[in-house]
Amino acid sequence: MKQTINKFLCIFSAASLLLLGSCKKKIDEAFLNPNAQIKQPIESLLPGVIANMGIQHSANGTLYGPQNDGQYIGRYIQNWATNTSGNQYDQMGDNFINKSDILGSIWAMHYYGMGQNISRIIEWGTEEEKWDYVGVAQAIRAWGWLTLTDIHDDVILYEAFHPEQLVFKYDPQSEVYEEIKRLCKAAIENLSKTGGGVSQANLAIGDAYMNGGDVNKWKKFVYGVMARTYNRITNKAEYQPDSVVYYCDLAMQTNAENTSLKWSNAGGTGTYSYWSPFRGNIGTLRQTKFIADLMRGGNAQFPTGSNDPRAWYIIRENPNGTFRGILPNRGGAGAGLLLGDSSANFWGGLYQTTAAPSSDAGSRYIFKNAPIFPIITASEIQFIKAEALLRDNQDNAAQLAYIKALNLHFDQLIADYEVSVPLGNRITPAARATFLANPLVVPNADNLTLSHIMMQKYISMYAWGVVETWTDMRRYHYTDLDPVTGQQVYREFAPPTGTDLYSTNFGKWIYRVRPRYNSEYLYNIAELNRLGAFAPDYITKELWYSKP
Repeated sequence: MKQTINKFLCIFSAASLLLLGSCKKKIDEAFLNPNAQIKQPIESLLPGVIANMGIQHSANGTLYGPQNDGQYIGRYIQNWATNTSGNQYDQMGDNFINKSDILGSIWAMHYYGMGQNISRIIEWGTEEEKWDYVGVAQAIRAWGWLTLTDIHDDVILYEAFHPEQLVFKYDPQSEVYEEIKRLCKAAIENLSKTGGGVSQANLAIGDAYMNGGDVNKWKKFVYGVMARTYNRITNKAEYQPDSVVYYCDLAMQTNAENTSLKWSNAGGTGTYSYWSPFRGNIGTLRQTKFIADLMRGGNAQFPTGSNDPRAWYIIRENPNGTFRGILPNRGGAGAGLLLGDSSANFWGGLYQTTAAPSSDAGSRYIFKNAPIFPIITASEIQFIKAEALLRDNQDNAAQLAYIKALNLHFDQLIADYEVSVPLGNRITPAARATFLANPLVVPNADNLTLSHIMMQKYISMYAWGVVETWTDMRRYHYTDLDPVTGQQVYREFAPPTGTDLYSTNFGKWIYRVRPRYNSEYLYNIAELNRLGAFAPDYITKELWYSKP
């Protein structure tokens, strides 16, 4: 953690301090300790913290955030695969053998990109009675802990953000979840305060690219984090569906209340999405057979006759005007598909094309230069609620939540992602009504299953929700059976096996990623040995939350 935690982003002010300095100043005055508490306006710290929820771009550390790790995690859940064969992430592997920081981006986001900045916002915001800033910082830290622990399991909790330390003890995931709940409650308390330095207009200065200073939207976000947290433990005896429903009902209910990240599109790398053609980072990714079959009526759960009008919004057609996808580790030459059946890339180029175009005119959905990038949506919350209600044998209420989730997703796509969708393929009221009236998609309450809910949730969070979807799939151990149908919850999802599975997994599927290499594996060796994190198959070790 030395390189991760000990750095402090108040060095943003270093240039101005040096400009003010005179030649008479001593060296130690001119070059201040970057770990010192050089007070900054918290309004200037919050934008960088929020940026980390997508991708960070700064002079002292860049590419930290879920978008970077997501391009690899998205392969584990088969949102996409590589257009060539032999990719270790398509095989549910990692890059540990090459001593790589790949899949350490969320780790660096939480401990470095957000770390001390959030601590200072809480500290200085308390001093200045800017309780809205304090509450927002606590909310983001709770979200950060959840995102972090859900991919790593045990993480550094109690000794985190201690710059005087060089090595750190890891703590159990169960305790991280309790800290998330504590922070969420503290965030709600502070977001509910008035007076002092609380000001919507002032909060909007630091919150320009997320909630615009609206504390009520931040409260909805906090309750969304709580709903996710309480829904994590569906495999445990202490799972309480009524608590999940309670927090879902307090979280966002409309798309106007969604928590989403925005880019300024103003020029410069940091003003564009990491998955944009401007950044050019995902040129080798192609949609998989799993998502294409779900959308085109080619999956046993949603078979022929349930063609999804949302397909044109979130995945790509091929030159034949149909939807096909590739199998993991079989991407070469279109995975055996005829040339006309190989899908376009996410920027609208030919299957074989990996170079980014000069414009995002052919891109759609969240793959444009400056899209609205969701963090938590009302649709997701309703799917969480539907799952909890179904588990609680409240079939009618579960069906209502499921239908609401679908409608919210349709509304979101039409409002935010219709640009660049061909006019003839845009969702019409008639097409939407026909789809939602189809009993293959929306059965009567008695026939609604976990498969309906979880697979439609998979579609609704396609691409932007890769960490959350991976968390769901691991709750169901990828291939768990629906207790009603006896079929997989994720029908026809086929994790790699045999030679398609990474060799050092020893026949097992991935459940976690390793701590960031260039901090933990260089400085925290004794603690990693205690965890067994040097084992080649450490990534296949199941996390606490998904166990009974």
